[in-house]
Amino acid sequence: MSTCKILAEDAKLRSTKIKLLLMDVDGVLTDGKLYYLPGPDGQTVETKGFNSQDGVGLHIWHKLEFVSGVISGRESQATVERAKNLKIRYVYQGLLEKENAYKEILADAGLTPESVAFIGDDFPDVPLMVQSGLAIAVNNARPELHDIAHLITSRTGGEGAVREAIEFILQSKGVWQSVLERFCLTNNMMSSK
Repeated sequence: MSTCKILAEDAKLRSTKIKLLLMDVDGVLTDGKLYYLPGPDGQTVETKGFNSQDGVGLHIWHKLEFVSGVISGRESQATVERAKNLKIRYVYQGLLEKENAYKEILADAGLTPESVAFIGDDFPDVPLMVQSGLAIAVNNARPELHDIAHLITSRTGGEGAVREAIEFILQSKGVWQSVLERFCLTNNMMSSK
């Protein structure tokens, strides 16, 4: 069972309509820390850490034929690589104003805002959260984002918050049991008791 804090009574109903999961990167898929390391040519390389549980959650999401994307304020090769590894379809970077990217993604996917969940943590994410069918704030998001969210994860950004949100949506859609069965977890869980 998800441990997300449901703020709007209709968060579960909103989740049943979601087909596209969009999210910020720094502070959502990562803990927001940036690491600067010496590169091969003496240039500094920026890197960041991603949570493997979020990655598994996104693999499950895509396996169920749902779509995902990131819209980030920073440009980073690490984000490009992570998105490629996870088969994230939409990757927009370097955008503090994210609305045009959001509109482009919806037009390309042929979806309406009601079928989009957006996960954010800071002010640039507000316009997309208020336009989306399901607004999700990570636990350590700015308090102002908590005020507009339909759902707040119990986990912080970069620590499995995306996975938690995915599980909540899939539980609301009634498909979580099939995920457990796909990974043979239900039989293993029953036999270990």
